[in-house]
Amino acid sequence: MDMTATLAAQRAAFTEELPVTMAVRRDRLKRARAMITDHTARFCDALSEDFGHRSRDQSMLTDIAGSTGPIDHALKHMERWAKPEKRPVQFPLGLLGAKGWVEYQPKGVVGVIAPWNFPVNLVMGPVAGAFAAGNRVMVKTSEFTPVTAALFEELSPRYFAPEELAFVSGGPEVGKAFAELPFDHLLFTGATGIGRHILHAAADNLTPVTLELGGKSPALIGAGADLARAGDRIAMGKMLNAGQICLAPDYVLTPAGQEAAIVDSVRRAATAMYPTVLANSDYTSVINDRHHQRLHAWLDDARGKGATIEVVNPANEDFGASNSRKMPLHIVRDVTDDMVLMQEEIFGPILPILTYEGIDQAIARVNRGPRPLGLYYFGPDAVERRRVLDRTISGGVTLDDVVFHVSMEELPFGGVGPSGMGAYHGRDGFKTFSHGKAVFRQSHLDVAKLAGLKPPYGPKLRNTVAKQIGVKEPSA
Repeated sequence: MDMTATLAAQRAAFTEELPVTMAVRRDRLKRARAMITDHTARFCDALSEDFGHRSRDQSMLTDIAGSTGPIDHALKHMERWAKPEKRPVQFPLGLLGAKGWVEYQPKGVVGVIAPWNFPVNLVMGPVAGAFAAGNRVMVKTSEFTPVTAALFEELSPRYFAPEELAFVSGGPEVGKAFAELPFDHLLFTGATGIGRHILHAAADNLTPVTLELGGKSPALIGAGADLARAGDRIAMGKMLNAGQICLAPDYVLTPAGQEAAIVDSVRRAATAMYPTVLANSDYTSVINDRHHQRLHAWLDDARGKGATIEVVNPANEDFGASNSRKMPLHIVRDVTDDMVLMQEEIFGPILPILTYEGIDQAIARVNRGPRPLGLYYFGPDAVERRRVLDRTISGGVTLDDVVFHVSMEELPFGGVGPSGMGAYHGRDGFKTFSHGKAVFRQSHLDVAKLAGLKPPYGPKLRNTVAKQIGVKEPSA
């Protein structure tokens, strides 16, 4: 595909179509939904082939339902989102008949660079927001999920003209060229290091960019927390997609006296969910050999620096003798900051446990690192909860659970600092992919003349300025 030509064709079609009616937007959203729901089995098969094994039920939940949910939400609410917003005008212009409002217009062509970990959901979620706002879309899929990418390229022309929606596949060179295109908005989901390159690539065109990155999202066990419940929910969030989630709890902060109890709780929960791993159809593989080797190298690094590692392997399976990339949960204790797994986002089934001696120490530990994409607090103490919320900065927060804030379509999803910039989902996504255009309609009166704004300047202007800046006497 000639990406430059495709972008030019999309922009020309977009300009010709203006204004983009609600009926057109609704039609595109419904076709996007059909593209997924008409081929759910093929998408699940493609995802499993790309991963080596991926739970079909998980794929139906996270990638199929995770794609139709944002589309359905947009279909239900986008007319309300698109209504012009009345804004007050300064006194006394409103009394004289002047009016102000904001209109939301589509930006034009939105570029989406999607990651490999949820390669359907993290395509269709942004597409839903971009279509609801009235845009055309070009998508760069991940080279790590080539089967899923090829399926998108096969199916998309059955539902969309290339001037509406187009897919591009390829490696880093294609991704770089894609990010350098003069889009009207670019959304990237992926690693923080790559996000820096994306921002540089987009800068020459002054393309507005939304970065959905990652980081080390902490799970903080607070005073009086139900440890069994906390361990269960942390284990679920950590082991979903084998921990290959940007919002997976990256490490646990627990009061020193409760370390053994929280480790036991996580172990029990992981065992209950996955009594076996190798032959368990519910458990997903690590995406490729490189990431599998990386995770084990980080464990070796931690072990060499004094960490204690517990492998949650209830069936005593021999993972070393298997050619599978399935990897059980590894709980890491005696963790120090010089270990690689405490310096980089883990993105796999490894869970470090850290202890603290008071909530302020835990907060300080979070604040020592880059601002995370998510933060999870468990505990009934309202004062302590408020202190954590007030004194930490993260992209989003889930209280008494993990990850779930991302599935709330009316909450903005985004990071802060190294975990991202900008946000989308629901109304916030609609606004991200729209231009809020200010419109002011002047009164029929000659306001400039009444206020003395026209030269030659004189006492009227000086009186107007004096009132505006709050002084009693106009200056000569």
